[in-house]
Amino acid sequence: MIARRSILQGIGAGIGAFALPSLVRGQGAAHVVVVGGGFGGATAARYLRRLDPAVRITLVEPNDRFVTCPFSNLYLAGLRDWDSLGHGFDDLRAQGIEVIHARAEDVDATARTLTLSDGARLDWDRLVLSPGIDFRWNGIEGYDEAATELAPHAWKAGPQTQLLRAQLEAMENGGLFAMVVPQGAFRCPPGPYERASMVAHYLKTNKPKSKILILDSQDKFSKQALFQQGWDALYPGMIEWVSLSDDGLVEQVDASAREAVTGFGNVHKADVLNVIPPQKAGLIAERAGVTDDTGWVPVDGDRFESARVPGIFVLGDATIAAPMPKSGFAANTQGKVAAAVIAAELAGREAPRASYANTCYSLIGPDYGISVAGVYRGENGRVVEIEGSGGVSPLDAGADFRQAEADYGAGWYAAICADIWGTQA
Repeated sequence: MIARRSILQGIGAGIGAFALPSLVRGQGAAHVVVVGGGFGGATAARYLRRLDPAVRITLVEPNDRFVTCPFSNLYLAGLRDWDSLGHGFDDLRAQGIEVIHARAEDVDATARTLTLSDGARLDWDRLVLSPGIDFRWNGIEGYDEAATELAPHAWKAGPQTQLLRAQLEAMENGGLFAMVVPQGAFRCPPGPYERASMVAHYLKTNKPKSKILILDSQDKFSKQALFQQGWDALYPGMIEWVSLSDDGLVEQVDASAREAVTGFGNVHKADVLNVIPPQKAGLIAERAGVTDDTGWVPVDGDRFESARVPGIFVLGDATIAAPMPKSGFAANTQGKVAAAVIAAELAGREAPRASYANTCYSLIGPDYGISVAGVYRGENGRVVEIEGSGGVSPLDAGADFRQAEADYGAGWYAAICADIWGTQA
C-alpha cells in the first residue's frame, strides 16, 4: 500500500518532473481557456501558469467560490462547518490567471471559440474542460429537477447539501433516512457509503433511535468490507444495505411522499429521502462534441485530450478513464498532466510521459478512517494501473491505525486545497 505521507508530500511538491522551460512566442502568447474551477480545471490553470509564464490563461467558473464534494459528508455529520468547504480564486488571479464568473454555454471546435452565458465569446488555442457531472433527469421515474427540492441529491455540493442537512436536523428521533444509489458510473464510488456513515454518526449523536436504509443498484461497492466492518463496530443495527440482488434497485420515486419503489414493487417510505440520480458528463462536454453514446468523454490516456475532438482536453469526473475512479484527487493529477502536455506542445517540445495517482479517504466515524490508493500511467492512449501499486486499508486494524487514517484524510484535504486554490482548509 502506498505510504499516505508520500502522497501528501507529492501534492505539495507538485510536478517538478514536468518543469519545462517556457517559450515566448513572437506572434503573441497562445490562449488557453479552462472551463471549471474545481479539482481538475483550477489545477490545470495553476500548473500551466507555473510551466509557461507567457501563455494567456482564462478560467471560466460560474461560482465565486467552489464548494467541494470531498468533505461535504462531514458537514452532514456536524464535523465541518460550511465555510470550510468553499474556496475562492483570488490566489489564482494573483498568479496572472484571468478568472471569469460565467457559465460556458457552447463550443465551436472548428472556429475554436467558447460562448459564455453573458454573451461573450472567447477564442482559444487549447481548451480544457473540467465540467464535472450532470444528471440524467427521470433516469429514475418521477425524479426530475423539481423533485430535488423535496428529496435532495446533494451530489453537487452547494444548496442541495445544506437542504439535506436541514432535513436531517428536522427529522424526528426514530425516523428513517433512506438513500438511493444509482446505476452506472457515478462521481466518487465510495461517496454514498461514507455519507451513510456520516449520517449515522449524526443520528447516533442526536437521534439514536433512527435508522438508515441504503437501496443500492449494485451487488458490491468500493471498500465494502471495510465500511461494513466499521458499521458493525460503530453503528450496530442502524444501517441496512439492500443490494441489487435483494431488490435494491429503485425504479420509481415519489418525492412528495418521500417514497422509493424498487423493481419488485416494494415501497420504502422515508422521513428523509436522499436520491442520487444517474449521471453523465457536464452539459458543456456534450455541446463541445466530446461525449460518446455513454454520455461520458473518451480521452487519450497519455494526454487527457479528447479522443473525438483535437485541441480539447477533458479532466475529472466527466471522463472515461478507468481504472482511475471519478475522484477529486484523480482530477487533480489529470490536470497536472494536461498542463504539462499543453506547455510542451506550445513550446514545441515532446510531452513528458503521463503518470497519475489517486487516493480516496473515507470517514466512518470521527476517529475512524479508511482509504484506497492507486498509481497509473498512460500507455498507448490508455490509462493502466501500475502492477503492485496502491492498495486498501487492512481489515481488523486497531484504533490507532484508524485514527491515523482519519488524520491523513484531513491532511490530504488541507494539502490539496492549498495546491489547487492556495487556500487553507
